[in-house]
Amino acid sequence: MTWADRYPEQKLVPYDSAWPSRYRRLEADLRPHLGAGWEFEHVGSTSVPGLVAKPVIDVAMSMPQGVRSAEISERFEPVGWSEPTPVGDHLPTAFPAHGVRVAIGHIFTAAQWPEAHVRLFASWLRAHDVDRDRYASLKKDLVAQGVWSSAYTESKGAFVLQIVNHARAELGLTATSGPL
Repeated sequence: MTWADRYPEQKLVPYDSAWPSRYRRLEADLRPHLGAGWEFEHVGSTSVPGLVAKPVIDVAMSMPQGVRSAEISERFEPVGWSEPTPVGDHLPTAFPAHGVRVAIGHIFTAAQWPEAHVRLFASWLRAHDVDRDRYASLKKDLVAQGVWSSAYTESKGAFVLQIVNHARAELGLTATSGPL
């Protein structure tokens, strides 16, 4: 299955008010399997009212101190999530593990959590309509030009980095150059 085949056929859809409920169900399903101390947050475009998105729910998770990386797969795989794999600065996992994705998890350490780029980016877009609309235009333009799969993600990179650095500056953090 290719990268593009792992996503729903519709590349971008208008904001769906049911996405927060879908997120809450995913969180509720995961919580009992992960154990105490995990933190969760709905992130990604589906967490930003009014933003077009791939209809895939992004879940940011902070694993508590003391959880060994070897334990993570043991907690996710039995409930249908893929094995978490290092990408950039965190461990993504997908649900379902096989077939068309309905959710992606982004696992961060407790130390990374306050500065996790997916949290900063989504929070900024929820608070800044102009940047949300600029991001929507960028996404629509890329899809209209036939840009998809990893090229789609790469083509958004400079914008995402700019927004993450705006959010970091607002919090008094130094700028980052990645990885995101």
